[in-house]
Formats: sequence, structure tokens, C-alpha cells
Amino acid sequence: MMLSKSKFLSLLVFLSVFQIYAQQKVFTSDPDKAFEKARELAFNEQRKQAQDSLLFILTKYPDYHDIRSFLASTYSWDGAYKKARAEFSYILEKDKQRKTDWIAAINNELWAEAPFVALEMANDGLKYFPSDGEILYLKASAQEKSNNPEEALQTLQLVLDQNPKDQKAIDYKKKLTNTLSYNAIGIKSSVDIYSETFDPMQYYSFNYSRKTKYGSIIGKMNFSRRFNDNGLQFEVDMYPKITKGLYAYVNLGFSNSYLYPDVRYGAELYKSLPKSFEVSLGFRALKYESTTTIYTGSVGWYTGNSYWNFRPYLTPRDSGTSKSGVLNYRKYRSDADNYFSVSIGMGFSPEFERFSLGGNEETIIDLQSQKFNLGYYFTSANKQNAWGTLLGVTHQEISFNPGNYFWIYSIGLNWELKFR
Repeated sequence: MMLSKSKFLSLLVFLSVFQIYAQQKVFTSDPDKAFEKARELAFNEQRKQAQDSLLFILTKYPDYHDIRSFLASTYSWDGAYKKARAEFSYILEKDKQRKTDWIAAINNELWAEAPFVALEMANDGLKYFPSDGEILYLKASAQEKSNNPEEALQTLQLVLDQNPKDQKAIDYKKKLTNTLSYNAIGIKSSVDIYSETFDPMQYYSFNYSRKTKYGSIIGKMNFSRRFNDNGLQFEVDMYPKITKGLYAYVNLGFSNSYLYPDVRYGAELYKSLPKSFEVSLGFRALKYESTTTIYTGSVGWYTGNSYWNFRPYLTPRDSGTSKSGVLNYRKYRSDADNYFSVSIGMGFSPEFERFSLGGNEETIIDLQSQKFNLGYYFTSANKQNAWGTLLGVTHQEISFNPGNYFWIYSIGLNWELKFR
């Protein structure tokens, strides 16, 4: 079997180191040359052999800090954070003026998900390197991860006071400011244009949302003009946090217009799973002359900058169960507010209140439908303003003429302003 060039090189380096040290109990060779060979091993996927070599050198030269620092870094790369912590601690006890080791040690604690330790270490490092931008940046990261984003924002400002062009700090400040924007107001508008029978239908929604430590709350006022009439609906959406990886969705809405259900309500439970999966299970209920209950759920998967989600709808009725579903794909860019989306759906779901169900539930729920939507969502440079556009086409069976279809062309725009 042929060895690749990199593996062959790694084997030669390892054999060379092995020959030199195999018979030695105490290191007696040139530490600089041995260090160079150990680095070659480490960067050629022979980390364990490199670490053994570095440890052997340190038996003779325990205060060769560059070697110990590199050893600590390899431990940190491998996720052996406790071993890395011990090596960095040894170095910094001996020499507190090694700024690169302060930075590496703080990063090790952040990667180990020990933000309080990282914060304490950053404060200690700043005693020897006052106002240092790199250490201050790591301190801000530790403050954010220890649930003190306000303090993190203040620390980042210290970095920018020294260097207003620090792009890394600028981007981080924008992200934090967006995180701390607990309030938002928004407007959504859309129009459905029918190929025949109906005049265009218009939809508008005005909303106010507030983030709290218990979850988000969104109040909505929905207005629509359909069938040459106007209707108004009031809704509240809540996303209460239950525990880590588990949250819920709760909805309640009211209207005195036949264009909307008199009452709508629903709930859903979301659970994060390993491998970046998320599942949910819940229901929606719409009360017109009678109450229609829709059972739903979802399976979502995050992979890189992409997100896939499939959501089915099951609506029981006297003659059987109506089934529909939507598959959605998102491609994210800089953050969760900047993405491109594509969705396809089949079947009719009364959750989307395009038609009033009053008295016609059995007929309308069973209608056939195929949908295709494209969306593009983006924010301003400071992340405070967010816009979105949606284009869609639906091939919809006609409720009063089963077996025949019309086309519905949809255009939507929305805007949101975030503020503290």
C-alpha cells in the first residue's frame, strides 16, 4: 500500500525522533532541533508522538517555556483542557510577562466552556498588560459567556477607544448590540393576486416583541382586506424557556370578523437533539362556527450555514384526515437575520387563513394545493433594521368548483426595527 507524501514525511520524522531518544532515559540532545522535529510531528497529524517528544525534552529543560507553551497548545487543540491549563499555569507562575501565553490560556478556558475562569484569568492578565486590546477582547467574550453582555459591551468599547478601526471588535460590538436589543417593532405586508375569480387580497401585520429572561413575547395586530371586506385580528405569541434545549410556543388570538376565526389558539414543544437536530410537536385550533384542530410538528436540522425543516399538518374531519406539509430550506449568511429561503408545500392547511372556514370546513380542508416560495432577508450594517422579501406561487383547487384550479401569485415585504 502506497503512503501519501505527508504520511511518509511524518513517519520519517517520528522514526528519527525515536532513534535519537529510544535508548535514553534522560534527554541529552539539542533541545532546539528536537523541538523543531516535534513541531513537524504535531503539524503532520502525529500529535501524540509530538507530545511525548516535548515531554521528554522538558525532563531536562523544564523551564524552556516555548516548548511547554507549544505542548499546552497541542493539549488545547485536542480538547484536553485540564492538561493545557496545568502547563499554562506552570509557565505563568514562572514568567507573568508572556502575553501570548495569557491569551492562549484564556482561550483554553473559553473553549473548555469555563467563562468565569477565563474572566478571572483575563483580569489577572490585564494587571501585567493594562488596556491590552487582545486581552480585553477575550475578557468581553468571557463576560458575554458568563451572562453579562452589558459588561461585555462596555469592555469592547475600551478596545475601540484605543483602536477605532479594529474590525474584529467592531463586528463583535454589532453582534452584542443586536443581542441586547430587547425590543422590536415591525410591519409585514403582502398581497395575493389571483389568476381568476377573486380580486387581489391584502394582508398587513403590525407587531411589537420583547425579549425577557423567560422567553420572547410578541403582540400582533393583523389587518386584511379580502372578498371586498376588511377584518382585524389581535394575537399574542409567546416562546417560554423551560430548560436548556427545551422551549415552547404558545399562541392566542381573537377577532370579530368572519375573515378570521373568532378564536385561535395553539401550543408546541421544541426539543434540541444531538447532531444539530431539533424536533417539535403541537397543535393549532381555529374556532369559526365549529372548532377545527390541526396537529403539527417539525423536524429541523442545522448543517453548517444551512437549515432544513419539514413540517406536516394533520387535520381530522368526519370523512378522514386531511394531510399537508411544507419543506423549508434556509441558507444563512452573517447571522440568523440574514438568509435566503426556499419552501415547497403540498396540501391545504387551514392554519394559513387565506379562506374563511365558517361552515365550509369539510370542503375547504380537503382542497388540493401546491406551493413554492422564495425569500430573501437582510439587515442594515448596524443590525438594527431588518428587511425581508417574499415571492410565491400557489396552484390552488377552487372550493366551489372542485377539480379546477387557479393560480395565486404572492408578494410580501416586511421591516423590523430593534432597539434597547
